[in-house]
Amino acid sequence: MQLNSIKIFHIVHIDNLTSIIDNGFLFSDAEMRKRPQSGIVVGMNRIKNRRLALPLTSHENLNVGECVPFYFCPRSIMLYMFKMNNHSEIEYRGGQQPILHLVADLHKTADWADANNLRWAFTNSSAGSRYFEDYADFANLYKIDWKAVNATQWSDCQDKKQAEFLIEHRFPWELIEEIGVYSDIQQEQARDIIEKQGKKLQVKIKPEWYYK
Repeated sequence: MQLNSIKIFHIVHIDNLTSIIDNGFLFSDAEMRKRPQSGIVVGMNRIKNRRLALPLTSHENLNVGECVPFYFCPRSIMLYMFKMNNHSEIEYRGGQQPILHLVADLHKTADWADANNLRWAFTNSSAGSRYFEDYADFANLYKIDWKAVNATQWSDCQDKKQAEFLIEHRFPWELIEEIGVYSDIQQEQARDIIEKQGKKLQVKIKPEWYYK
């Protein structure tokens, strides 16, 4: 693992792409709750609610749910739940195909946050659990279990695979380097949305980022 060239991944439903580009940002759950409901909400409401009250130890007065979350890998465990379409706590039932991977650079994101007086942190396991550790110094990146993060068979390392990068309040569209999609259908749809918004961004078909 080259710790100076780490990519981070945020998954969104393709129906939310237009509003993200319009706003110019991804927003935290705490911020989204202040805004009119729009787009398709994915994820577990119970976990989202818990994250709003889970404090980060690396920063005073900052909770997980006040940050935009990223994984350190594509093909996340949450994506598997979307593929299975049978989790009792997930209302979304549209499968994994419409889910996009938004890709950014870890260090560029942290630099942008620093320049805009926004805090950031990373965790060594899922920030939706009660047992994660968090850090705000890249000297501690070695405390992430990178083997678990990159594992394709993760039944024995589920929490560690879900290590997260968190940026306070918002993340700018301009830092998204590419979008990974399920197939040519989603590629065409995403390209059309991006072009209609007057933007340019590579949209790549990445079947290895999804579950078979």
